[in-house]
Formats: sequence, C-alpha cells, structure tokens
Amino acid sequence: MAQEEVQNGGTEKVAEVSFTALKPQLMVEAPKAADAVQFYKSAFGAVEAGRTVYPKRKAEQEQPHVLSAQLELAGSTILVSDIADNSTPVKTEGTGCVLCLETEDVEAAIAKAVSAGGVAEGEVTEGDGACCGGRVGKVKDPYGYVWLICSPAKKCGDAEA
Repeated sequence: MAQEEVQNGGTEKVAEVSFTALKPQLMVEAPKAADAVQFYKSAFGAVEAGRTVYPKRKAEQEQPHVLSAQLELAGSTILVSDIADNSTPVKTEGTGCVLCLETEDVEAAIAKAVSAGGVAEGEVTEGDGACCGGRVGKVKDPYGYVWLICSPAKKCGDAEA
C-alpha cells in the first residue's frame, strides 16, 4: 500500500518498505578479512555461515580477497570484508562503529577476547556510567573495532528496590 508524502512542496506516492535483516559489514584492510573472521570465531564464538571470495587474484597475494564472510554471532549476522582499492569508498578501518555484545560474565568474555589478540581498554565499569546500570568493559580488536562487552541491560529508568 502506498502512502503520500509531501516532499519539497509536492506530493509523491511512496511505497511502504519493510526490511528483513540488518547486517553490519566490517571492512578491514586487505588481506586481513580471513584473519578477522578467525579472531571473531576465537574471541566471541562467531560461526561462519558462508564466504564469498574474489575468483581472480594477483599472483603475489597469499590469501584470496574476501568479498564477504557471513558470521552468526549472538543471534545476529555480521559481514566481514577485505577493503579493495576500487570496491568501496571506505579507506579507514574501525571508524564510526562500536559493537555491543551482552553476556553474564563480562570479565571472562574480555579475557577470552584478549587471549585471541584483542586489547582491553580501561576497566570494567558498573552503575550509572554503564549500559543502564549494568557492567561493561571494552575490547579493541586487531582490526580497529571497539567491542563493548556488557551484562544484560536493565530497563532504562527502572528504579532499584
């Protein structure tokens, strides 16, 4: 069913759109996507659901160019891709994106990520400065992305008894 939308002084019919999935794509400097996939498996227990590689690669490349690796993580899907010189306008890694994982054991999750090659940033915090009163720590992965490791969030605004 279409709805009318006023845009720049006129009306135009706009179809309603529903989305079926949101899949964040993490772009890493080529040829590190395969290594990043392994890190996310080791650090966070991600499961690889599929991978598409570029069929033609240069002879000097040791690893194939990963167009997209699909990972299942905590009930969500993320994509990991190598940045190609001509494939995307993204030229920097790990900018403008923070990923949050919930767990009952924040310290153990951070320790696992660190043992897989991540770097813990700061201390685990609790209370008002953390996810609605929960516990949260930060890990920066080897590819520049920051992961917040949080205890399950309490409902914001709930008063403690």
